[in-house]
Amino acid sequence: MTIHDPRSQPLTSPPVAPDRIETRAQALEAARHLAADWAPKAAERDRHRILPFDEIAAFTASGLGALTVPKAHGGPGLDYLTLAEVFEILCAADSSVGQIPQNHFGVLQLLSEAGSPQQKARWYAEVLAGARIGNAGPEKGRKALTHNTTGLSRGTDGDLRLNGRRFYSTGAIFAHWIPTRANDEQGRPVQVCVPHDAAGVEVIDDWSSFGQRTTASGTVVFDNVRIPPDQIIPVWQRAQVPGLAGPVSQLVQAAIDSGIAIGALDEAIAFVRDKSRPWVDSGVARAQDDPYIIAEIGRLQIDIWAARAVLHDAARLLNQIAASEITEESSARASVAVAEAKILTSEAALNTAEKLFELAGSSATRAAPNLGRIWRNARVHTLHDPLRWKYHLLGNWHLNDALPARHQWN
Repeated sequence: MTIHDPRSQPLTSPPVAPDRIETRAQALEAARHLAADWAPKAAERDRHRILPFDEIAAFTASGLGALTVPKAHGGPGLDYLTLAEVFEILCAADSSVGQIPQNHFGVLQLLSEAGSPQQKARWYAEVLAGARIGNAGPEKGRKALTHNTTGLSRGTDGDLRLNGRRFYSTGAIFAHWIPTRANDEQGRPVQVCVPHDAAGVEVIDDWSSFGQRTTASGTVVFDNVRIPPDQIIPVWQRAQVPGLAGPVSQLVQAAIDSGIAIGALDEAIAFVRDKSRPWVDSGVARAQDDPYIIAEIGRLQIDIWAARAVLHDAARLLNQIAASEITEESSARASVAVAEAKILTSEAALNTAEKLFELAGSSATRAAPNLGRIWRNARVHTLHDPLRWKYHLLGNWHLNDALPARHQWN
């Protein structure tokens, strides 16, 4: 295993057993504690692209990584609303670090729906012990994200071997397990769970985006990696079975954008109060008394609260749907709800990050506070999946009664 980054630290085994989180209140308090530590150093991490090994280790130690592990497997089994709020709190402090666990929870959701009893027991136990799950994302190129040439084949020794090159691998550098989609020997889609330290695994830190700079969402190469059969989840068997894997993934994405919006407004208010000068024609002694700034802050606040209300309603709907047998109709309603939330939180993040500078003034663009990272983070993360297709999903649902396609972007 190789990490191409002179600043990288070697991945260590899970540390001491993580703290136990049992309640929603404990989870939110743990998130607030982490956020208070992350926020003051966010500008510096972004400026120098310092990968957040310490911050992710603290996340694991807090016990938040086990938030959705079912009670039947020894976890707290906390709900989707708590999950969304944890991501909001963390991403308001530093969305680049806060995004990193997204795939950890996405894989846990997939495991709950498609994993065998033995696989569930194994990986739930590992997560409770402090293991982190990352991601090896789609392949590079101009073809659709679902296009896949990564595959399993028989080696000369008769064992299954994995070969492929993946990009957008958020969290892989920090993870103990790197799951990826591949084709099995019959060409069917499977989820392959690969140990980070397996022979033939190479993690390349070539993420060079202008935003979300420390997610390390670069490349993972699998070169003839031996894969035991019990590390393969046959997702092809779930192709016609409705579930919540896609909606949960999208709920997390929407929560990340909501957190960016919250953090942007907090920064705008702090800068206006402490550093901005009143405009010459305003007739006031303090920028915070400018009636136009006051009105804009009020408008941004209500836009964010409206987006959050839709996000939280979507999370509650997912809770209700998960409590019963999931049908095609209920799975579709979940996708619709999170699409509505994703539209509003994306727009709130972009608008608030832009308005931050308009309200704070030209001094807010200076290099020292590095507030530009907030707009860059908003612009980059909101590209995760295009809003035009969210509008299409909603229009097709309301106009034509069309059920959304089932995949991780819906």
